[in-house]
Amino acid sequence: MFTEFQLQNFKPWKDTKKQRLAPLTVFFGSNSAGKSSLSQFLLLLKQTVDSPDRQRVLHMGDRNSVTDLGTSHDMIYGHDESRTLEFLLSWGLEKPLNIHDPVSDKNYQGNAIEFSSGINSHEGRLGVETMKYSLHKDDEQILSAAMTIDENRKKYRLVTENYQQVRNKGRGWPLPQPAKFYGFPDEAVAYYQNTGFLADLTLSLEQLFSRLYYVGPLRGYPERSYIWSGEQVEHVGWRGERAVEAILAARDRKISRGYKMAKQPFEKVVARWLKQMGLIHAFEVRQIGEYRKEYEVLIHTRSRSSQVNLTDVGFGISQVLPIIVQSFYAPKGSTIIFEQPEIHLHPRVQADLADLFIEGIHAREEGENRRNQFIVEIHSEHFLRRLQRRIAEESVTPEEVAIYFCELGNGGSSMMPLEVDAYGNISNWPEHFFGDETEDLVAMTQAAMRRRSGK
Repeated sequence: MFTEFQLQNFKPWKDTKKQRLAPLTVFFGSNSAGKSSLSQFLLLLKQTVDSPDRQRVLHMGDRNSVTDLGTSHDMIYGHDESRTLEFLLSWGLEKPLNIHDPVSDKNYQGNAIEFSSGINSHEGRLGVETMKYSLHKDDEQILSAAMTIDENRKKYRLVTENYQQVRNKGRGWPLPQPAKFYGFPDEAVAYYQNTGFLADLTLSLEQLFSRLYYVGPLRGYPERSYIWSGEQVEHVGWRGERAVEAILAARDRKISRGYKMAKQPFEKVVARWLKQMGLIHAFEVRQIGEYRKEYEVLIHTRSRSSQVNLTDVGFGISQVLPIIVQSFYAPKGSTIIFEQPEIHLHPRVQADLADLFIEGIHAREEGENRRNQFIVEIHSEHFLRRLQRRIAEESVTPEEVAIYFCELGNGGSSMMPLEVDAYGNISNWPEHFFGDETEDLVAMTQAAMRRRSGK
């Protein structure tokens, strides 16, 4: 999962500073404060990694992509294309990365990677100014490998720290540009005797983004029937349109809430959460007929109520269903971005989302912790209050949670980490975090006094 990030000169962000990313990371803030831009940036990197075009530094997006950022002019802070887009990402490795140097016969091992890059626009085209991978073991840097360009913007060179790369004889040529924003070109391995490990570094970044998923704020309307042909869908979709297919694809999977807790079939996990949120009494995905590919979602809203189709109940169920499904459907070690998951939900259900995500980061499958991460952009006070309560009750630790408040000022957006203690208290509440309740109470009292006095 992602453990740290820093972003400079992207949309309203001049500099986020280096910030911690926890298993449950939450961004609050007013509208247009830059929260969505943080998600957009990660999605920008993901769609670039997924793109087949190795020459395109950043895939800015189109009508078929999850995010469309326009041009570099639209993307860069202050629309000043002389600025360099810079960013840093750190992530932990599921298994230690072992590197053997065939020249020196030395071995290197690390359990985390930090990647940084600088990208700028030159003559209307984006180019990589620098990119660097650092392999870490805990807090110690084991080695690093970077590519930088010369002052004339024509030649790249490979630079390593704590590792001596050795050129093959007769291969003194300069290196071509990196592949996309992150990849060492094939020549970086071919020109040297001992740089095969570079492919392991780029593969780790690609695997990280292959397990990044997104569910947006505008989730689709429910349908009276769904078609499923037996395939394993990748995720529930940006608008949650494949949530029912995902439930069907996961019917053989069993999830437990945590260590030494009972396992439940996937569909029962989904039904339990809908019931816990007070939205239904019973939930079933049923094949319409034998040898048919059509399925319908049937619901009992109360214990003695008749069974009805998903389309015939409140809109909120269809809105929260993709959130629940994706929380447990994503593969182990995934990062899931939820943008405004509270839309169309009752305050009680908004609060229950905090419990859902806490269970999500602790859930186990096949005897192992799923190790999933949730990055949530939300406006709900009810969600935050429930999260504080669960910290106080020790259902989740402050170390498992990172909460940020984003605000737009004259110098661009700024980000404040909220300091949460072991009792769920926040010691540095921003002014007017959720508006000014006192102002509303005073105004209401004054209005009542005026009415009673007849003025």
